[in-house]
Amino acid sequence: MANVRLEDIKRRFNNVTAIEDITFEIPDGEFWVLVGPSGCGKSTILRTIAGLETATSGKLFIGDRLVNNIPARQRDVAMVFQNYALYPHMTVAQNIAFGLQMRKVDSKIIQDRVVNVARSLSLENLLDRKPKQLSGGQQQRVALGRAIAREPQVFLLDEPLSNLDAQLRDDTRAELKQLHQELGITTIYVTHDQVEAMTLADKIVVLNRGRIQQIGAPQSIYARPANQMVATFLGSPPMNILPASYQNHSFDVSGQLFPIPTVVEERLKLRQGQGLNLGIRPEHLKINTNSEFNTENSALLQVEVKVVEPLGRETLIRAGLPGSMTVLNIQTSGDVRPRPGDRLSLELDLNELFVFDPKTGDKIFPHE
Repeated sequence: MANVRLEDIKRRFNNVTAIEDITFEIPDGEFWVLVGPSGCGKSTILRTIAGLETATSGKLFIGDRLVNNIPARQRDVAMVFQNYALYPHMTVAQNIAFGLQMRKVDSKIIQDRVVNVARSLSLENLLDRKPKQLSGGQQQRVALGRAIAREPQVFLLDEPLSNLDAQLRDDTRAELKQLHQELGITTIYVTHDQVEAMTLADKIVVLNRGRIQQIGAPQSIYARPANQMVATFLGSPPMNILPASYQNHSFDVSGQLFPIPTVVEERLKLRQGQGLNLGIRPEHLKINTNSEFNTENSALLQVEVKVVEPLGRETLIRAGLPGSMTVLNIQTSGDVRPRPGDRLSLELDLNELFVFDPKTGDKIFPHE
């Protein structure tokens, strides 16, 4: 096992920069997730660590060893791909053993490892089957088993659950987390699924357009996003963004005015008419059923229901601001069932309000 350190890594393809200024260090034994939209550079980073891509500049260390010029087969990493990459003519046991055989490991050691890995992944009854006789989830566990059997210093997983159905994805995600807790191998996991990132990671690296946006523990990033991109990417449903302007000590949201919290106005020193993006998470919106509310820490916003999604324990409501294209996500209890076209009065918790620069997406309130 080993730590992984990247120092100012850049990767260019002709005139296109895929990743730039990538710097972070993963301590030995931690589970880090690289997350971001398609094309953000997360798979390029993973492939560079694996040795399948060559960094244009910068330094890459696995443990204390600089590996920039070391070929992939000598880096002591194991990679699990999205498409499993199993050998169709081999049995489960042969697929798990293949990497060890290529390294000419003693046959007795190979046999012991195959048995142990198969037991840990609940594959012991499938060792004589071939991939075409397995379900998608079973094939994915075989791919994981092949990587685990090698006992590498680092695991690299490139969207390994994306081909599974929803229930199997949830089950396999839990198995992955348990396996990491048992094995303690440094793991780097790439996904575009923010739920996977939040549930699996010790630390998350949020990427966009080839650059790091924020690094931190999942709950820390969720509660204190660095910018609007991070705020809207992490969270399901995502943070609501309300275009607004500053008008005489109030926020103007599509013609609806509500007072600005004193602490916000004092810190931001806003100009008359200045444009802003207000951010608030769906769980910090509440349907107001009477006219009484705390005017010091809350504000009311009138919306029209567009779509209602009953989810059992809770109901997700999508509502629009009259005269605007802005749509808000509202989470409420499962027994609340408004109809499309209904008008609702929403209570915003101003203590949970974020303010972003509409041009750059930078967070301007709250300050960390």
